[in-house]
Amino acid sequence: MTKRALPQLDVNGKTVLVRVDFNVPIEQGAEFIANYDHRLRATLPTIEYLLERQCKVVLCSHLGRPRGKVDESLRLAPVGERLATLLGRPVTPLDECVGPAVARKVSVMSPGDVCLLENLRFHQGEEGNDEGFSAQLASLADCFVMDAFAVAHRAHASTVGVPRHLPTAMGLLTQREVESLSIALENPDRPLAALMGGAKVSDKILVLENLLSRLDHLFIGGGMAVTFLAAAGKSVGASAVETDRLDFARVVIDRTQAAGVTVHLPDDLVVANRFDPNPSSVDTVLVDNVPDGWYIMDIGQGAASAFAAALADCKTILWNGPMGVFEMEQFSVGTREVANSIAELADATTVVGGGSTAEAVEALGLMGSMTHVSTGGGASLEFLEGRILPGIAAIPDV
Repeated sequence: MTKRALPQLDVNGKTVLVRVDFNVPIEQGAEFIANYDHRLRATLPTIEYLLERQCKVVLCSHLGRPRGKVDESLRLAPVGERLATLLGRPVTPLDECVGPAVARKVSVMSPGDVCLLENLRFHQGEEGNDEGFSAQLASLADCFVMDAFAVAHRAHASTVGVPRHLPTAMGLLTQREVESLSIALENPDRPLAALMGGAKVSDKILVLENLLSRLDHLFIGGGMAVTFLAAAGKSVGASAVETDRLDFARVVIDRTQAAGVTVHLPDDLVVANRFDPNPSSVDTVLVDNVPDGWYIMDIGQGAASAFAAALADCKTILWNGPMGVFEMEQFSVGTREVANSIAELADATTVVGGGSTAEAVEALGLMGSMTHVSTGGGASLEFLEGRILPGIAAIPDV
């Protein structure tokens, strides 16, 4: 099943409503946003495509969780300011997203103009998928482009409601997201590896179940490794174990072995006497020697090197989840080492998914070294679980 893509939609000279995902940190204004503008940059090809065709571009997004009420700290104007810098042209921020005043301002736009509607979630109708709110948004434009893959798993007014009213296509970013994530599910170059980390096994259960029969290698780090190590009978000190997922971890290990999938767990670990950015004691120990009362904070250098060596032979790598407590500087080494090793694999297809993983890759300056870094956190996970995303399903087939 192929969805209509932007080049298949007649947009020349038209007013185009584009759903983007500009849900970025704005606490300190446009200069601060510049450090976290991956999602803005990712939408530039779609916006520029429309501008080249003399469209009037009307952008809409949510920001944060205002829960249907106006929150002055969550206005989108600072995001528009940063976007204008990236585009090299003005972006007009509007102080509402629907209503007569918005309609008037959009009606007097000239070809090549760009405006940014106010935070969609200031209205309860957005998350409630209200038909009236959908119709008001749709009334602003001639056609609709869905380029917010990160919210494609949400059945909201701007993701599934608007397409009921307007000719619709997926934007260039959404198209790339779908194509890149589909690689692991459909016809990957082999060997195919999944590198799974992050805090919880429970977040990745359905992904693992959907991928296991397809994989050649499974690497497990981060908080996930704690539960898998415990399932393998290892002592994990005071680290948090998802006790209700131990049986699942054992099943994964058994199923992968039966299927000939190589499972890679860390052989050494960085541990600390407190779960804290600055504990009084930090050590690197073999996996069998985690001290009682200590916390596993990162994979060790040996594990990072072993992971890197095994990944070097893989042709398709799907990475979701940091290898340690990346947000604490001294426990970011494992993630950094693995990221650098993946970035050096020029002959491999490397797809990075998950919000924390994308943030880590961005912080390390490695965005351009990966084949694709997904903008979708929950959306990318649900896609890899094999689930139908409402925001993609709403786009017509071709």
